[in-house]
Amino acid sequence: MIKNAVILLVVAVLSTSCVSKKLFVDLEDKYNQLSDEKKELLEKNDQLLADKNKYDDYLKGLEEKYANAKQDKKALQRETGALRKSYEELKKTYDLLASNSSSALASNAKENRDLLTKLEEKETELMEEGARLRTLEGQLTARSKKIDELEKLIADKEAAMQRLKSAVSNALKGFEGKGLTVVNKNGNVYVSMENKLLFNSGSWAVGANGANAVKELASVLVDNPDIKVLIEGHTDNVPYSGPVIKDNWDLSVKRATAIVRILEKANVSAKQITAAGRGEFVPVASNASAAGKAKNRRIEIILSPNLDEVSKLLNE
Repeated sequence: MIKNAVILLVVAVLSTSCVSKKLFVDLEDKYNQLSDEKKELLEKNDQLLADKNKYDDYLKGLEEKYANAKQDKKALQRETGALRKSYEELKKTYDLLASNSSSALASNAKENRDLLTKLEEKETELMEEGARLRTLEGQLTARSKKIDELEKLIADKEAAMQRLKSAVSNALKGFEGKGLTVVNKNGNVYVSMENKLLFNSGSWAVGANGANAVKELASVLVDNPDIKVLIEGHTDNVPYSGPVIKDNWDLSVKRATAIVRILEKANVSAKQITAAGRGEFVPVASNASAAGKAKNRRIEIILSPNLDEVSKLLNE
């Protein structure tokens, strides 16, 4: 849906020699919306890590309760054994006194009944403690299983992103040292392409060498349809002074959508892709030097994992 909106805006731009203030505002709104979505994904990742820590703390508490319950059960078992032993001794005494005195027999019988009552009470407590222990064991097992599943999902996502990074690096190996870098950061894979690889100055037409690099990346993305792809266009701080478009905002958007079109033609699903123009406002180097400006003129392709499964598990 965002992609269609961007395409319509681009068509509108190409159809006129000047850009209205409304188009600039619309583009700015699209940029803000995409920034919010990116921020939301980062916040969601932080929340997932916080939830995992919470579950770890809860699991530790259950383990402590389980250990204490086991100790209580052992203590009750010892008390029950001692009472059984006392009961056997009193029973022997009862048998011996039964022939001597009815009063002694009555006294011994009372003690015996009291002892039996205590024994029954202790056995009841032992059964209740056993039931509580089994409940704690069930809770501990369930929580452990859920945490194991969560850790496995997160580990699988991290491993998948590492494999993706390796696949992207291998696919783009021929472009190393030509203004292209691939890094793994914050659980995402960042592919940065300097403009010298992609565009001429002030242009949004992708050159042959740059198009080949984008197509190589597309071959990896086609095999990873669950990966979300954010294309960000960036410029230096030199104001745009050419025809057709108004300023660096427009130029960064045009360059981002130019990359989107190459990916689409290479069969990357449009549902995976988001295009954004960030103008000159997110530099990676100082604009005080020509080398710094060259680094700032770039396309960043941010590849993010799909975290829907992790969110579903946390909400269960």
